[in-house]
Amino acid sequence: MKRKDTVKLISTDEMEFVIDKDAAMVSQTIRNMLTSPGPIDNWVFLGGFAETELGEVTFPEISAVILEKICQYFYWALQYSRGKETEFHIEPELTLELMMAANYLHT
Repeated sequence: MKRKDTVKLISTDEMEFVIDKDAAMVSQTIRNMLTSPGPIDNWVFLGGFAETELGEVTFPEISAVILEKICQYFYWALQYSRGKETEFHIEPELTLELMMAANYLHT
């Protein structure tokens, strides 16, 4: 798989998760980060955002445990959207943190 086809998600504890770009695009927030053209100053394009340029997104407030579960959810959501209906299990002790992360990621 080419680097263009993947995205690196980095947790607060610096764990890296390389996932398919299609899976990452399940999140509206990540989609916006990866597809935004970058800032414009006085109608002059200043270059793309680091996330767009590097294909990686750092989440300073999401732990590796939560980010791993989020990555699993992204793949599950892709399968679900393609007609494969399976259950997505969430451990009760992760529920609150996952809800906060999902709210931020718009998933």
